[in-house]
Amino acid sequence: MEQAISQRNETRRIVNTLLAYSKTPSSDEAERQWDYLSAAHIVGQTDFLQHSKVHIAMLQLALRQREWFEVFGQLFRLSLVPIGHFFKRLPLGNSGRSNVNAFKTMLIEPKIAHLIESAHHSS
Repeated sequence: MEQAISQRNETRRIVNTLLAYSKTPSSDEAERQWDYLSAAHIVGQTDFLQHSKVHIAMLQLALRQREWFEVFGQLFRLSLVPIGHFFKRLPLGNSGRSNVNAFKTMLIEPKIAHLIESAHHSS
């Protein structure tokens, strides 16, 4: 039980770190912001609250950037979060973006894996 709580806390810490990085001035390049959010999605997708929080952040970024395809894709994905968690059908490694199939398990891209690893080692 303690190990599960510790793992959940670590997941939340990493997701929060990646979300913060996605909003920093040094990550003003749009694709870099999306990379951080994709990394946060991969780390947090097995935790209902973190999964929801990441898709909300993705929706907010899409709205700010006026990327309407992404806006609608994120609304669709937000509607899938409860269903995926209820049925335990989560496509691990999926980036959470609208340019990929919402149901497809994916390999983690090296640049995304690097961001996850960096966030894991940050304090």
